[in-house]
Amino acid sequence: MANQLKMAKVHTILTLRARGWSYRRIGRELGVHRETAARYARLAEAPPKSDSGDGADQDQPNLPARLGVQNRPNPPTGSGPRSQAEPFRAFIIECLDQGLSCQRIWQDLKSEHAFEGSYDSIKRFARRLRTDGALPFRRMECAPGEEAQVDFGTGAPIVMPDGKRRRTHVLRVVLSHSRKAYSEVVYRQTTEQFIRCIENAFCHFGGVPKTLVIDNLKAAVTKADWFDPELNPKMLAFCAHYDTTVLPTKPYTPRHKGKVERGVDYVQNNALKGKIFKSLSEQNEYLLRWETTVADTRIHGTTRRQVKKAFEDSERAALLPLPIARFPFFQEVERKVNRDGHVEVDKSYYSAPPEYLTRTVWVRWDSRVVRIFNRRMEQIAFHVKHEPGRFSTQSEHIAERKRSGIEKGAVYQLEKARLIGLETGRWAEQMIHQRGIEGVRVLMGLLNLAHRHSSGSIEEACALAASHGAYRLRTIRELLKRRGDRQEQFEFLDEHPIIRPLTDYGKLVHTAFGKE
Repeated sequence: MANQLKMAKVHTILTLRARGWSYRRIGRELGVHRETAARYARLAEAPPKSDSGDGADQDQPNLPARLGVQNRPNPPTGSGPRSQAEPFRAFIIECLDQGLSCQRIWQDLKSEHAFEGSYDSIKRFARRLRTDGALPFRRMECAPGEEAQVDFGTGAPIVMPDGKRRRTHVLRVVLSHSRKAYSEVVYRQTTEQFIRCIENAFCHFGGVPKTLVIDNLKAAVTKADWFDPELNPKMLAFCAHYDTTVLPTKPYTPRHKGKVERGVDYVQNNALKGKIFKSLSEQNEYLLRWETTVADTRIHGTTRRQVKKAFEDSERAALLPLPIARFPFFQEVERKVNRDGHVEVDKSYYSAPPEYLTRTVWVRWDSRVVRIFNRRMEQIAFHVKHEPGRFSTQSEHIAERKRSGIEKGAVYQLEKARLIGLETGRWAEQMIHQRGIEGVRVLMGLLNLAHRHSSGSIEEACALAASHGAYRLRTIRELLKRRGDRQEQFEFLDEHPIIRPLTDYGKLVHTAFGKE
C-alpha cells in the first residue's frame, strides 16, 4: 500500500495548486514527488462517488471539502499550513533588509529566540517573502545611438603548437537599440586589450555610441561605486578621445546590462560552442563572419526586426562620428619625483617642476613622448622620449637658486653689469664681442668685484681699461689694487678738554728725573 500523506500536507498541495503552482514546483517546495502531488490534486478534482446500492458515500463530501479547501481560483492568502517562522516575520524581514543570509537568520533565531524550526523552513519562508514583495523589472529601451553594452564571456579554446589548450575570453559589444553587435577574442582582460576591443567595435559600427555600459571589471574601474565610481585614468582618456561616457553598472547587478548578457550567451552557444581554433586570429576571423552572416541576419526575439536592417535604417546615422586618428595608446604608472627632480621611465630620466620634488605623479608615455601629470591629472611636463640612460632636463624645471651664471647666459650678466654703471656696461659689451662665449665667466668675475669695491672705483677702472683696449679681468683687478679707494683725511686737534697741556708732561718728567 502506498504511503499516505498527512492531511496538512495534502491541504498545502491543494492550496498551492489552486494558486496556479506547477506540480514540479509544489513537489520541490514540499519535498514530495510531483506525481504524488498530481495524484492528490486529481483525486480532489474528481466528483464524489454516487453508488445507488450504498447511500453512505452519498453523504461523504469530496476530498477538498473534507480538507476545508474550496475549489476556487484565488484562495485566501492565509490558507495553508502555518510556518514555524511566521511568528518571527518582522524579525526576518528586518534581517533580510540588512542583507543577512538565511543561515545567519536561522542561527540568530535559535540563539536569541529559541527557534525550534529547521534551516529549510527559514529558507522557504524567506523565499515566500521575496516572492510576495517582488516587483516586476522595468524594461529600459534606448534611442538609436544612445547606448552600447559591453561584457566578457568565455571564448573557444586555442590549441597551442605543443598541443596544450589555452583559455580565451570573448568580449561582446551590443548596441542597445538595434542589437547590432561586435565580438572579439583575447587571452587576457587587461586595460589595453579592453580598450582596443571597444575601439575595434567602434570601427566595425562606423560610429561611436554616446554611452558605454560596462560591469566593474578591474581593467576599467579602479573602485566600484554605484554613485561615484573611480575609473582607470587610461579609460577616461579613451572616453575623452572618442567623446563618449562610461557608466559602470551597480555591483553584482547583471540585469543592468541584460542585453549584452544575453548577447554573450548567444555568441557562446551559437557561434563558439564545440569549436576549437589554432590561433586568436583564426577565431576572430570566424567571429567576424558569423556576426555578418548569422547574427546580423536574424530576426531578434525582442525587437521582432532583422538586426542588420534595424541598424542601417535607424542607428547608423545616430552614432557619433569617429575621430580622425585612433586612440594613441600609452603606458602609465605612478612615479615619485627623485631628489634630483627627475622621474624614471624605461631607464631614462625626465625632469619635473621643482615644486613636485619627492611627490607622487602620474607618468604616461608612448613610443614618441612622455607626459607627466599631477594627482589632479593636470599635465605639468612634456618631454620627447629618449633612449635608455639619457636625461631630459628642461630649463624651467631648475630652481632659480640652483642656476649658475653660465646657465643664465651672457644677456643676464650684461644686464647686471649695466646696473653698476655706464662704463662698466660698455666694457662688458666690448669684452663679450671680442672674447665670445668664454667672456661669460669674465662677466661673472667682474660682477663679483662689486662685493669688495665701490661702483665708482669699478667705473674708473673699466673706463681706463677700455681706453687702452684691455679686456682682461686681471687688468681691472690690477687697476683697482693700485688705485684703491681714497682714504678720508682727519685733522689733528690741538686743544680738547680731555687733552692735557704739554707743560704738565714737562713737569712730570722734571720731577721724575729729580727724584733719581
